[in-house]
Amino acid sequence: MKPMRILSGIQPTGNLHLGNYFGMMKQAIELQDKGEAFYFIADLHSMTSLFDPKLRREYTLEVAYTFLACGLDPKKAVLFVQSDVPEVTELTWLLGTVTPMGLLERCHSYKDKIAKGIAPSFGLFAYPVLMAADILIYDSDIVPVGQDQKQHVEVTRDIAIKFNERYGTTFKLPEALIRSETAKVPGIDGEKMSKSYGNTIEIFADEETARRKIMSIKTDSRRPEEPKPDADKNIAIQLMKLLAPPEVAQEYEDRLRRGGLGYAELKRKLFECYWEYFAPARKRYAELKANPSIVHDVLVEGARKARATAQVVLARARAAAGVGWV
Repeated sequence: MKPMRILSGIQPTGNLHLGNYFGMMKQAIELQDKGEAFYFIADLHSMTSLFDPKLRREYTLEVAYTFLACGLDPKKAVLFVQSDVPEVTELTWLLGTVTPMGLLERCHSYKDKIAKGIAPSFGLFAYPVLMAADILIYDSDIVPVGQDQKQHVEVTRDIAIKFNERYGTTFKLPEALIRSETAKVPGIDGEKMSKSYGNTIEIFADEETARRKIMSIKTDSRRPEEPKPDADKNIAIQLMKLLAPPEVAQEYEDRLRRGGLGYAELKRKLFECYWEYFAPARKRYAELKANPSIVHDVLVEGARKARATAQVVLARARAAAGVGWV
């Protein structure tokens, strides 16, 4: 039986944080043992919100360093940069010709970004079509996404169905894989952790910066001795459940619920858990940064493997649509 094909991507729009790790990266790394994994760094997508080309290149490399440091194995998973597979942009056009305007107008991401003040553009509006091409061009079976990205997989399926109905069966229909328990990683202010909110804790922040951010986590004004029956809603406790052994997280939640645990002590423990959790990855990250040719070679080889698959699927779509002569 052919192994399951897994596809996921992440935008290079800043240094990666705990929300990126627990919302996408950790699951992606675990899934590399479950099938054929294709993971791309979505530099083309980043062009709708990041406009500094130098930063885009820096962040693209940073994603690669971080992914590899955290456990992605290039012998098990294909890691590549989205734009190094130009076939995806041609497929975007083929798919765009069968995509109804109404389908794109209903997409939440476009409305949300416009509401946040991002200037509307064709790229922003057509973002779901490029995402559909990203998914379909690798014959993906499973697409791990956060709850907020579920609609994009549904749109991808709708576009694939439209193409298949018009030109004959060409694309397989992917399924979304959503991990509800890590769908929302809280930031230091309690909102979803996001670079756009400025509330992140970076995976590889320096010790002083990480400590300062963790100690600034939002809390209420209740005194240490007061019982906190809603301890499970405390931001530090929620993050500790991700970073600490279960018994440790439960101990601190129980102490907070009973009363007698101060928020400062809780945050200090959270910092210890965070620092220890990423210690092996931090060491590997430093090794990779000292040897950038390793990451370069991984991305070159990843692009080669990704293009080999993409070219086959694109040729199938071109033939179905009657596009091309030579």
